[in-house]
Amino acid sequence: MMSRIPVSPRAFVGLCCALLLVGCQHAEGPAHSGSSSQKATEKPPLQAELATAEPRPWRTTIRSQGQLIADEASIVGAKVAGRVASVSVDLGDFVHQGDVLAQLDDSELQLQLKQAAAQLAQTRAAVGLAADQADDAVNRENSPVVRQERAVQIEAQANLARLKQLQERNAVTLADLETSAAAVAVAEARYASALNAVEEKLALIQVRRAEYLLAQDRLQQAVIRAPFDGLIQMRQASPGTYLSVGDAVCTLVRTDPLRYRGTVSERYALALREGQEVLVQLDGIPEPISTRVTRISPVLEDFSRALIFEADLPNPEGRLRSGLFAEAEVVVDTQSEALAVPATAVIEFAGVEKVWKVDSGTAMEVPVQTGRRERGLIEIVSGLQAGDAVIRTGSDGRSGPVVAPVSTENMGG
Repeated sequence: MMSRIPVSPRAFVGLCCALLLVGCQHAEGPAHSGSSSQKATEKPPLQAELATAEPRPWRTTIRSQGQLIADEASIVGAKVAGRVASVSVDLGDFVHQGDVLAQLDDSELQLQLKQAAAQLAQTRAAVGLAADQADDAVNRENSPVVRQERAVQIEAQANLARLKQLQERNAVTLADLETSAAAVAVAEARYASALNAVEEKLALIQVRRAEYLLAQDRLQQAVIRAPFDGLIQMRQASPGTYLSVGDAVCTLVRTDPLRYRGTVSERYALALREGQEVLVQLDGIPEPISTRVTRISPVLEDFSRALIFEADLPNPEGRLRSGLFAEAEVVVDTQSEALAVPATAVIEFAGVEKVWKVDSGTAMEVPVQTGRRERGLIEIVSGLQAGDAVIRTGSDGRSGPVVAPVSTENMGG
């Protein structure tokens, strides 16, 4: 059993005052500590260079994707059948128009040409044409057959005239007179037939002449030549190969100029015009190539609902290749404007684009919708108005006061 220690009233009051003083000291301690911590975490105002969102001349363009294609592409084939004697070109070779690509064995074609020449000479001789005379230099009346029949006709006419004189003296019978008249008619018919025969032979000369020219052409076609200046894309024949008419020898392409063939969506189809500037961008070439719209398809594609157009690209040195993928911008309005800020002012996080807008000396994050980019600028579609100030380098921005900026100027530079 515990014993109680007697405490005087004065001692009890002193003890209570001591406990109260200790409690007050503990209560005041954390308050003074929090004030010191707050002062330590405060940051100075941000010093940043500002830029102003303002309308700038910005051409309206239509983006397009496409590829470079050859200006001309031809599968050069054989016009006559034959065995390949030699091929003069290979992959990547440059040829001029008229250069020999391949040679067929022409021994049989030469024999056919000689045969046609002999038949032509035979037909010309039949109407009395000399070797140095033209095909139409024929005097029909001077043809041997015609002269013969003309003599027979004249003789028959003379006999008939004599018999008519004798008839006046009753020295010839009517039967003799009729026989002589019939002989005249036969002679006239034979004379006309001789003239017709000459015309037939003259027509046959034209047939033989055409056969001769065809044989000559076939012999010339045994040498296969380039139809235009270009590069050999593919070689499809080798010596010893037998080619039928139309079989491919090689594929020839012309790459100067090249054609950029691209598409634009249906919504821009009516804005596209021939002559509009096109800026073609290729991988590996830092600056876009400027050209013009040269051809536009009259119809849209059924499935993609896109409109095809073409623009010619000069390629005198051949450094551009057919088949390269390319992107392009078609300038449809050179007088338009756009609200723009420096591209460095826009930051992106989790798919959202933002800028640090400065209003009354305080920076705040503002979501924006952007559009085109050009020359270090970016178009602001929504989120800012003309005259709004933004921090030029968005990655350095933060919420809070912005004081004493280095400069407040437009986007240039």
